[in-house]
Amino acid sequence: MAGVLASTGSAVVGARSLLTGQADQVRCVVPKSFDAPPRADGVYFPFGGPVQRWQRGIETGIHLMVFGDSTATGYGCRQADEVPGALLARALARLSGNPVRLSTKAIVGATSKGLAGQVDAMLVAGPPPDAAVIMIGANDVTSLNGIGPSARRVGGAVRRLRSAGAVVVVGTCPDLGVITAIPQPLRFTARSIGLRLARAQTAEVRAAGGVPVPLAALLGPHFRTGGHHLFADDRYHPSAAGYALAAEQLLPALRHALGLA
Repeated sequence: MAGVLASTGSAVVGARSLLTGQADQVRCVVPKSFDAPPRADGVYFPFGGPVQRWQRGIETGIHLMVFGDSTATGYGCRQADEVPGALLARALARLSGNPVRLSTKAIVGATSKGLAGQVDAMLVAGPPPDAAVIMIGANDVTSLNGIGPSARRVGGAVRRLRSAGAVVVVGTCPDLGVITAIPQPLRFTARSIGLRLARAQTAEVRAAGGVPVPLAALLGPHFRTGGHHLFADDRYHPSAAGYALAAEQLLPALRHALGLA
């Protein structure tokens, strides 16, 4: 019996070491994000026009806040009006007929461990938003943060935002298998863990009262067959066209949650 237990323990440790080694290799392949993404915060108007810097006293119909990682910030875009938050804010302004304020709390490189801090920053900054969008997951995969704990942290952030009165839409972990810059077999491993994380996120988000949007299932086929134009120059993050596709998938859920359907 002792021999069996020792053998089993060695196998578990070996598997863990293999995964850790693969994750280290993925992090080496994934380009470091040094440039700040375009800042798109401000007030968006129903009939277009330039974005206005928000100041106290400016009336808006909806306050949209974005949380998460580099994809939530629009890293890879070259202009502010290309980032997902800007695309969603402009669409909501058009649909509602009212000005929409966009605030971004997302941070490049963030994992689910940083979501609580982003929500804390929201509470310090002022009143909670009417709507929140969260995009998170890829960095939890490459950091081996654990599927269960990572998903529960997302659920906790959703619960806090819902308690504050915001509707919450979560773009779950994307399909990392579409990133050809990650070599095989690492890409297969990253994809497998990412899809499992997305399923766990979905359950936690629903339980917390949020609306999950399965980005892996909805966007994966497009990125797999759509060519390089959907990727930014680093071949890892989406391009402006890729973010536009993501915003198209998030908008219906956000629109419905806000009663604009």
